[in-house]
Formats: sequence, C-alpha cells, structure tokens
Amino acid sequence: MKMERPKTRIQQKNTRTILDAALDVFSQHGFRGTTLDQIAQAAGLSKPNLLYYFPSKEAIHDALLMELMDTWVDPLRHIGEDGHPVEEIVAYVLRKLEMSRDYPRESRLFANEIVQGAPRILDQIEGPLRDLVNEKAEVIRGWIAAGELAEVDPHHLIFSIWSTTQHYADFDVQVRGILRPEGDAHFNDAAQFLEALYRRTLTPR
Repeated sequence: MKMERPKTRIQQKNTRTILDAALDVFSQHGFRGTTLDQIAQAAGLSKPNLLYYFPSKEAIHDALLMELMDTWVDPLRHIGEDGHPVEEIVAYVLRKLEMSRDYPRESRLFANEIVQGAPRILDQIEGPLRDLVNEKAEVIRGWIAAGELAEVDPHHLIFSIWSTTQHYADFDVQVRGILRPEGDAHFNDAAQFLEALYRRTLTPR
C-alpha cells in the first residue's frame, strides 16, 4: 500500500488557511450559498491552488464538520458519573456557553447543517452522538434514582442545555441587537442566569 507523504509546513499552513476561510463563508452563507470562488477569495488563494488541497466544496465542508463534531461533543463526554450531579451538569452548561462565545462560527456551521436535514452528518448524529447522549442519559437517571438530582427527563435536559447555550452563537445578531452589550459582557450575565436556572431545576427538593 502506498504511504502518503506527510504535509510540508506550507501545505499545513495553506490547509488551515482554507479551512478557516471556509468556516467564515459557510457560517455566513450556508453550504448551498457558498462557492469555491468565495472560499478562495477569503483564503487569499487562487481557485486552482485551493483545488490542489481540496477537490471540491463538499470536501472542505466535510473536513470542517468532522473537526466540529469532535469538538462539539467533547464537553458531554466529560460529564463524570463519579462527580457531584448538579456540579457536573452546571459545569457542562457553562462549558457549552463558553463554546458559543469562543466558537460562534462553528456553532452556526452546525446549525446550518441541521436546518438542511444534516445530510453530511446524519450518520454521526444517529450513531456516535446518539450513543453518547443515551450513555449520559443513563448516568442522569442513576443520579435521579439515588435522590441526588431532581426528577427531569434526561434527554430533554440535554436538549435544553444545547438550546439555551447555543442560542448565544446562532442568534448572536438578535441577542446583541436587543442587549447592546459591551463586547462579550453579556456572556457573564448569561452564565450567572443559566447557572442559577439549572441549579434550581436540578437540586432535589
């Protein structure tokens, strides 16, 4: 079998430049509204040069989504069965909010893919992601059964966390238009609100 040569430093740099530029364009225009010409222009490369690294728009989009899926689910993996239930879930909420602050383009890329019916990551959603969510749902059920957590539906709890945190990235224009924050100051207020909300919801009565 022919071994692939490792990429040179300039090849690694150009690949990263293309992916970063594509993330900007895809997050603004979605997959259908994005063209290779737009990505090449944003990357500061010619279209033929871009095609040397990626054979198609689909290949660039797929590479971004694969990176994103791993990053996006990582905080959920870190919910520990041996930790304090409320603290574990609140930590997950705050980490997801931090990701909305730090990775808004990635969040919008994911949202655009979902709105289109997730044609490129449906197998990931119905496979590894579903398995992980079900695994953590069982952990939450165990905490509830032990009286360490209020009775909530584990799956809808996880969905609500996604909704309340990713909103600040996916609907950034709306949030900023209403709040008119100084920079990202509103994320501190959101963190305090969400922490109090989930602590009240999850603490056993």
